[in-house]
Amino acid sequence: MRVTSSRIVLTKRHALTISRGTMAGSTNVVVEVSHDGIVGIGEMAPSDVTGDSAEDTEVTLERWGPLLAPVAPVERQRIATLLEHDDAGSAVRAALDMALYDWLGKRAGLPVWQLLGGDAGRIVPTSLTVGINPPDVVREVVPEILHRTGAMVLKVKLGQPAGLDADREMFAAAQESARATADRPVVWRVDANGGWDVEGALAMDRWLADRGVELVEQPLPQGHEHELPALHRGSSLPIVADESVRTSADVAALADRVDGVNLKLMKCGGLDEALRIIHTARAHGLSVMIGCMGESSLAIGAGAQLAPFVDHLDLDSHLNLLDDPFDGPTFTDGVVRPSDRPGLGVRWTGADA
Repeated sequence: MRVTSSRIVLTKRHALTISRGTMAGSTNVVVEVSHDGIVGIGEMAPSDVTGDSAEDTEVTLERWGPLLAPVAPVERQRIATLLEHDDAGSAVRAALDMALYDWLGKRAGLPVWQLLGGDAGRIVPTSLTVGINPPDVVREVVPEILHRTGAMVLKVKLGQPAGLDADREMFAAAQESARATADRPVVWRVDANGGWDVEGALAMDRWLADRGVELVEQPLPQGHEHELPALHRGSSLPIVADESVRTSADVAALADRVDGVNLKLMKCGGLDEALRIIHTARAHGLSVMIGCMGESSLAIGAGAQLAPFVDHLDLDSHLNLLDDPFDGPTFTDGVVRPSDRPGLGVRWTGADA
């Protein structure tokens, strides 16, 4: 098979600020695998979590090209063996994995979610993210998101350096503006992105629980997993690990101190490993969320193939883009659904059906 790549530049409608910094856009890489007249596509999105970049991805793909040239996309085990000891990042691995699944689905004439045996009727609404902002900005952003998208679930980023009082003020502004805007109840989630310590997390847990929050993601920084048992024992909200979970190998050690895990294709390296995370989490009685990085509809379309198999969705990055170059997943009544087209069901915007 032939492996090629190209860059896409994405610009966010609302810059996203979390506890670690702000992102207004990104340069992503589209990976194409061509074989027997069929082209499969996947996407790499850079982030500070994975350390991948467009430049690193292109260097990696140049190295992989000769290795993969004699191999067909259906030879997944052989491909895995060839790349097993390569030091490539997880996001470029995810892009190749997506492209291979897209090729396979197109070859079979079926969407990937059907190849996996999924039931599209089980897909739950996705959350849309409200980044860290001053309360006056939040009062503008929340109504805009609700009016434009019809979202049913909002995830508010907290853990800001300004402290817990600033977190409370911002969250209260989000709920206040939603009550004045939405014509339906809004489900609330919070993601601290590791911005709290145990004492602060426990204080916020009680405060947020009183305000109807459904769950909290990554309250403590990555590397502080040993402190999670004390938080878990005193928490009245379900705790979902995000940055603390990269692959299925990380799940078992967290099973007694969290209630769920948030997998992301860019973190874990693609759909193959994502499925292993799902099965491992289920075996340990944990809930599963699938989230995203700064991705277009291409990578979101790949993540949506797994939507029938998880409990919570956070597939929203494409809904915050001014210039999404792809279409595929649909968004109706708060639900992101994968396309019925073969493979990932994603195509360049303006392409013929």
